[in-house]
Amino acid sequence: MIRFYQIMFLGCMAALLTGCKGSEENEAIWKHTKISDLAPTTGTKDPDGQLKTITFNIYIFEMPAKNINILDNAWLLLYTNVLEFNSYQAFYSNSFSVGFGKDRMWNKIADLLRKADAKRIETVTLILSDREASNVAIATLYDEQTLFYHWRDGSLDGTTMGPGIIALRVKVEKISGSRGVCKLDVLPVFLPPTRSFIPQLAAREKSDEFLFTWCRFGSKMAPSDFVFLGPKRYVGSQTTLDGLIFSRNYDDEPVVRTYLFVCSRIVD
Repeated sequence: MIRFYQIMFLGCMAALLTGCKGSEENEAIWKHTKISDLAPTTGTKDPDGQLKTITFNIYIFEMPAKNINILDNAWLLLYTNVLEFNSYQAFYSNSFSVGFGKDRMWNKIADLLRKADAKRIETVTLILSDREASNVAIATLYDEQTLFYHWRDGSLDGTTMGPGIIALRVKVEKISGSRGVCKLDVLPVFLPPTRSFIPQLAAREKSDEFLFTWCRFGSKMAPSDFVFLGPKRYVGSQTTLDGLIFSRNYDDEPVVRTYLFVCSRIVD
């Protein structure tokens, strides 16, 4: 299943990297919609019954960079004490901001996104089994380049990588002894440009991956819970990790990207 979603995401990567602004498909998801309404109404079944899966919807938004200060109010509304980090200092130094919310908090976040003139540019649905991971393509490195980032201690460093893609690796895990609860784990990664079905080549490609483990974060979640990810400041450079994940420039119009991870369904 991981392979299937990798192919699907790589196939739609061009759509992720184009503005797609102004179309009816970019209508705000909060119009006549609650997070709890986003869960699928049907499940996938095998001959023995319903498969035990966890479904996440990931909504990608873009807003004018000049409105980024509006996000400050979102971080104040959301919880951080339930989130887990490999290194909060590195997470913060790389301009990552994240917060956890419940369904009842969604309308306030939606109001802020509307005020910031945010547009939904992509929706990704992941249906994963326990401890399964899938890569959501975020940005493309077309040539070899040096990508800069901050280490655990906050110091700046860089690594030569590319061509390939920057992705968010989303992994889910069921909580032992608890029904209707899962653990979400999100990890930024660099992936080489081809993903082979030949085991020997796939192993070699995996060794070429670069994991930004110090920027990993996660949280326990139940259906209708959400995690909102965005930048704490605008960085327009496409040579930094935060710039690639959180910013774009369309016809000299800088925009900021944010990501909403919604736990839609857990089949125990």
